[in-house]
Amino acid sequence: MLLQTGKAKHQRKTYLPFLSRLEALFEAMDQKYKEAAEYYGFYCEGCEDNCCRARFYHHSLLEYLYITEGCSTLSQDKQIKIKNKALEVCRQTDADENKGLTVRQMCPLNFGGLCILYHYRPMICRLHGIPHELHKPGQKITYGPGCDMFKKRCQGKNDFKFDRTPFYIEMAGLENELRQAVGFLKKLKMTVARMIAGSPIPF
Repeated sequence: MLLQTGKAKHQRKTYLPFLSRLEALFEAMDQKYKEAAEYYGFYCEGCEDNCCRARFYHHSLLEYLYITEGCSTLSQDKQIKIKNKALEVCRQTDADENKGLTVRQMCPLNFGGLCILYHYRPMICRLHGIPHELHKPGQKITYGPGCDMFKKRCQGKNDFKFDRTPFYIEMAGLENELRQAVGFLKKLKMTVARMIAGSPIPF
């Protein structure tokens, strides 16, 4: 659905093993997030400021290809529906930006309040909301406070050590291996809507 070129389809055998490794990494992320969420007693329910409306940019070829694989598991009818939604989101996003408005468009994968490709969602969708820390070489530890709903519901609780660093390091290493394997070295910066709307990657 998303990868249009014959060469890209031919590369599928090359990149599928990397997606299997990504899936294992995502499972580890999910487990750590679950531990933190259970510690705080925090669950994403009844949130008015739905993070599916946040404009997250994704920079990895891994996540692009993983979402592509997820889309291929859907029926043809459902693929058409989400692509049409993605095109509309992109159109409305461009219109809002041209007017100087804050962009708050719902992700095209959100159907009835639920992600239709939840298993294939990107890293930030898995880690968003819970306070975390990040250890950058030669720099001070940086801390993320969590989303607004977390602050309202869990303020005052002792911190759970949620260090994203090992996940980021493994993700970066896997991304680099994949790019070398398929010969793709360009930078990426796409929302989920842009991925689905059709931005074929020329391997």
